[in-house]
This record gives sequence, structure tokens and C-alpha cells, in this order.
Amino acid sequence: MKKVSFQGEKGAYSEAAAVHYWHEKVLPVPQKTFKDVFISVHEASCDFGIIPIENSLTGSIHQNIDLLLEFELSVVGEIILRIHHHLMALKGVRLSQIRRVFSHPQALQQCSNFLENWSGVEAVPMYDTAGSAAYVLEHGLKDCAAIASLQASQDFGLNVLKKGVENNQQNYTRFLIISKTPDMPEKSGKTSIVFSTKDIPGALFKAISVFALRDINLLKIESRPLRSGPWKYWFYLDFEGRMNQEPCLNAIQHLGEITSFLKVLGSYPAGKIID
Repeated sequence: MKKVSFQGEKGAYSEAAAVHYWHEKVLPVPQKTFKDVFISVHEASCDFGIIPIENSLTGSIHQNIDLLLEFELSVVGEIILRIHHHLMALKGVRLSQIRRVFSHPQALQQCSNFLENWSGVEAVPMYDTAGSAAYVLEHGLKDCAAIASLQASQDFGLNVLKKGVENNQQNYTRFLIISKTPDMPEKSGKTSIVFSTKDIPGALFKAISVFALRDINLLKIESRPLRSGPWKYWFYLDFEGRMNQEPCLNAIQHLGEITSFLKVLGSYPAGKIID
């Protein structure tokens, strides 16, 4: 049985993504932080880790992009999960009694319209959606609610006061699977890299051109500040293709010649969308 590390409590969206990804029995191993997920895979106490990398409404989870750069692990897969947020509280508690709502900052942001139109209620960030549900139960909070998954409400015995409180029903989160061992896809796939450019005119244009010259489709590019100094950046980039294909290999070799830093995070199959 595969041991899969994820951030959060039982009932977290990452746990659901792991079960959907493997379509078999897995042993989900909860971790307090995203960094703990990376450490558990790096130290081989878990076979894989699963991390959210971006949401269709709120964008990238920058902490995990930074951790991909920090740790020598490989991205070996992805899955895209439809996210349904539900408001839940202790059994017997009514909507009119709620004064505080707990959830992960990303979830609170994804439900901002609902929360902003609810006068007299404070949104309180916590480390995890399912953890918020657990907190309400453990402390017996009758004037508080949590925003989490339907599975979390069932796991912690909470009553769902309102379903689907996210801003947009087209709310999807993309998760990456990380491993100590690369796993090259046999057929079509995608590749993620990180690079920084030299301080010369047209540096980013030249970097992107290595893909255009070989008709390689770019799927995502995002800049992140370098820690070495202000106004310096590295770039996270996804492109179609895998590193055992000649055009992709040549593009990366060319990119390495014109950049100051380059790291291939991994090639992996494009993930399925789970509604």
C-alpha cells in the first residue's frame, strides 16, 4: 500500500485528490505543513506527496512553488479536482448563531463573496480546511462554523448549514504528485521547470524563444522573486512534452546556455479533471 503524504487533517481536499489519483487503496499520511510533506518524501517515510499548486479562482500556491525549488524531488503526476466548499457547524447550531468562520486562507478567499455579504461574521484563517472542522468539534464552538469539504463534515460529525459557498462553481485545484524518483511518462505528457535569466536585454524573450523555435506549446509561466536581492526573479514554466523527446531535450539544453539557473522539476502525464 502506498503511503501518501498530504497537508492537513483527515477529510482535506488533498486526501480526496490522492484517492482519486491512484484509484486503489492508499494510506494517506496527514502533515501539519506543506514543508512537512516535502520532508516526509525526501526522508522516504512516505512514498509520495501530494500538494496543491494552483487554483482556478485564486491562482498559484506560491509556497509550494518555492518548496519545489528547495527540495530535490521530482514531479511525477498531477490531478485536477473540482472543489466544493460547504459551511458546517456543530449539530443543532443555526446559521443565525454563527459569529466566526474558520478555514484555510485560500478557501476563505474562494468564498469571499458569501462571507462579505454576511454581516457580523468574522472570517478566521487557519492552517487547513478539514482542520478547521476538527477545531470546531474539539472545542465545542457553538457560535462558530468551518468551511471545508463534505467528507470533512462526515468525518467530524458536523452539520452542513449551507452547500456550495464558493464564489464560482468552476472552482478547480490542480495538485502535483512528488516523489524521490523521476517517472518519465511513456506517451504524451508535460514538463515543469524553474529558471532565472541573465541580466541582459531581451533575456526573457530569448528564453521563451527556445520553445517557440521548436513548436513547443507553453502551458504556464509565472515569475517569483529571487531571495538573493530585490527586483530579481526566477520563472516557473510548464510546457507540453517530456524530457525524453528530442525537441524538448534540445530546448532545455539551449535554455541552459542562456540562463543563470535551470532546474527540471519533472515530466509527467497530464492530469485528469475530477468533477
